[in-house]
Amino acid sequence: MKIKVCLIQDSPVFFDKEKTIDKLEELTKQYAEEGCQLIVFPESFIPGYPRGFTFGAKIGSRTNEGRNLYSEYFKNSIDIESEDLTRLEQLAKSQNVYLVIGVTEKNSTSGSLHCSMLYISPEEGLLGVHRKIKPTGTERIIWSEASGDSLVTFQTKIGKLGGLICWENYMPLARMSMYNKGVEIYIAPTADSRKEWTSTMKHIALEGRCFVLGCNQYYTKSMYPKKYQDLVKDEPEDMCPGGSIIVSPLGKIIAGPLFEKPGALVAELNMEEINLSKLDFDVIGHYSRNDIFQLNVLDQPEMKIEKCCMVKNRKT
Repeated sequence: MKIKVCLIQDSPVFFDKEKTIDKLEELTKQYAEEGCQLIVFPESFIPGYPRGFTFGAKIGSRTNEGRNLYSEYFKNSIDIESEDLTRLEQLAKSQNVYLVIGVTEKNSTSGSLHCSMLYISPEEGLLGVHRKIKPTGTERIIWSEASGDSLVTFQTKIGKLGGLICWENYMPLARMSMYNKGVEIYIAPTADSRKEWTSTMKHIALEGRCFVLGCNQYYTKSMYPKKYQDLVKDEPEDMCPGGSIIVSPLGKIIAGPLFEKPGALVAELNMEEINLSKLDFDVIGHYSRNDIFQLNVLDQPEMKIEKCCMVKNRKT
């Protein structure tokens, strides 16, 4: 089976949920028309990754300005209990495409935010949500951390999907929780635009014997609305030069890394390469030592199987 995938390396309409979803719809339609079956958007594409912001917080104190900024961010974040999700599900259905979208997700009851990625099927709508289990550094000012029940995976008609967000990918046991489910297309939305990130994506592909899709934004300081310019005055103009990349199960770069410009990476994945790669190494098979090592992941769900896959399995 061959799967055509697309990684969107672009910028949101910062802190504007509605206009960012408008842009996401346009990009999805463009690449769905090219035959892409899976389209991935970067970490916190909706409503934007707030690079360079402090939200007025330092050890021992917060400012009213920072609280107001957080409130604005909250208002423009995604609520999956609202029409926000309905609109994204209708998009996936109308374009017959799987969407994996990095969002900042709000809990309207608690007032907390999560850095999340939404898995949306063209047939079933929202399959599930992965919420970042450990926000990086000062991201913890604005994003809550999730539990093991957020380590979701999905068996779909285009393959077994799963993944982690940004520096979760440096957590060996979190990666292993994905490998143990047999993930075939490992999706890694990120805000890390260092060249070293390329090595991380290649390592995960080799380690997990899976296709790895690393997707980042392209964002410059001048793209921030004028009212936020003073908040990032000490940042370089090229705040996030990208680095999106697609890697094969043998660690070979299929597309990218894309730096210094917006765009999209489109590639065809030959799923047979996963089986071929496991002659050499299989982290959960012949190269594992279950007599020595055991991994216990608290509350991780079983892989969710799409209904279309259930029907196929019954027939076979």
